[in-house]
Amino acid sequence: MGAPASAKAHEANASAEHGAHTVAVIGGATAGAEVAGRLAERGVRVVVFEQNAKPYGKVEDGLPRWHHGLRHKEYETIAAKLDHPSVSYVPLTRIGRDVSLDALAREWGFSAVVLACGAWRDRPVPVDGADDYVGKGLVYQNPFIIWFNHAGEPGYDGPVFEVEDDVLVLGGGLASIDVVKVLMLETTRAKLRERGIEVKLIDLELKGIPKTLAQHDLTFEELGLTGATLFYRRRAEDMPVVDAPEGADEARLAKVRAARERVLGKAMEKYRFKFEPLSAPDGLVVEDGRLVGMRLRRTRIEDGRVVPTDETYERRGRYVISSIGSIPEPIEGIPMRGELFDFSDWDYGRVEGYPLLFSVGNVVTGKGNIVASRKHAALVSEAAVERFLGLGEDGHGEDDVQPIAADAAKTAHEVVESLGHAEPPTPETAEAVQARVAARQAKVGYDGDLRNWIDEHTKPEPD
Repeated sequence: MGAPASAKAHEANASAEHGAHTVAVIGGATAGAEVAGRLAERGVRVVVFEQNAKPYGKVEDGLPRWHHGLRHKEYETIAAKLDHPSVSYVPLTRIGRDVSLDALAREWGFSAVVLACGAWRDRPVPVDGADDYVGKGLVYQNPFIIWFNHAGEPGYDGPVFEVEDDVLVLGGGLASIDVVKVLMLETTRAKLRERGIEVKLIDLELKGIPKTLAQHDLTFEELGLTGATLFYRRRAEDMPVVDAPEGADEARLAKVRAARERVLGKAMEKYRFKFEPLSAPDGLVVEDGRLVGMRLRRTRIEDGRVVPTDETYERRGRYVISSIGSIPEPIEGIPMRGELFDFSDWDYGRVEGYPLLFSVGNVVTGKGNIVASRKHAALVSEAAVERFLGLGEDGHGEDDVQPIAADAAKTAHEVVESLGHAEPPTPETAEAVQARVAARQAKVGYDGDLRNWIDEHTKPEPD
């Protein structure tokens, strides 16, 4: 085991420049680790508060497990940044539950606080009464993907779902494509298993369903699967799988729209799901107290806006998965504007009443995937997205999803600039901060050895 938390805190304190500022970062995953690493390199002491045991966030819980190479590459990137001598890690600590934001920002003695806690809450289905059927025919994306990633691990005690054929998925974007891929891959594997054919998930995802079936002289139609259907309120050309660069002219926008259609078309061909555009959830189809389908309203697009029409139709399925977006969990003290935090400055996630608070990543964008977190406000090229979705000829090509952290760098720079106009903490204040940090680390059983802690909390991954 490593040294006690108090000793580790002392080492970090001693290694930092005398009189340095101390900044709290809430959330240790992609965006939080990036900010923490950059601040530490600038001579700032950083304390990272993470709600989970490990700091991997949506990389571990939201990125489907077939992205094995990418996931482990990101794990190492995050761990390397948090293992800096000037960074103290505080796991199993949720702001708002274990420590209030007000106390952190006003009482502990931090020079600044950076929110990087991501978007973990599913946006509700916009139909009255829909949430009455959670667990009774309605499933949300975040717990579904967490189950998919972790259910095969020893000791898993979270929600349990059953992958079935003919499931309706509401959404649009990378996360919703991941959801329909889970459904199609697992139902295909089950049908092959019935025939005595065992196929690994990662191999099926890599090769695609048609090519895999062809190796066994089978077609998709012979499996007898209906397949999952993705319903989107806009058109394929509007799906945000490829972002348009800021200030793009009409010619560039036309290329982006065409790229979106190509990406979706390739995904449908490789994973055999269906797509129903211009369809917005409008009502519930309920039988015997269970959600068995949706009433959908046809829409049209006018000047970029979704306009509902008078036409509705019903579609039934085994159950419904909502993948219409992820939003931040509310934190007491931060005002809300609808489903998002009410920032006074959206570039840096500033909040009225908290002059030393900044925000970065998905807590600002409201997007719950690693690509959005890494590429906040940047163009994701068609080629990179295709590789991310496994649509390239050779599979993922993990190096194509580069860890571009321009947004985190911008926020870190703004924090440093802000600190440059403030007096650094007194030695007494700095020691008080470290004492509070050490006490919290001790309470959750963290001894200060990040790598050892991660190893102890890592379970074998399911096949």
